[in-house]
Amino acid sequence: MDIAALSMNLSQMKVAQQASISVMKMAMDTVEVQAIDLTQMLEVNTKIMEQSINPHLGKIIDIRL
Repeated sequence: MDIAALSMNLSQMKVAQQASISVMKMAMDTVEVQAIDLTQMLEVNTKIMEQSINPHLGKIIDIRL
């Protein structure tokens, strides 16, 4: 192989690698957003579940001495 062909192959491999890394970063960002949303949803559902099981808890505070 001559140097020009090797240079072209190397350049194409670099472009393919950069594209692959960009796609992977986008996928990781999407997964991170989904994880944050799932965590928030679980926190809200936990609070709602606690209130539905014991609706009277936390409504009245007895501060008599």
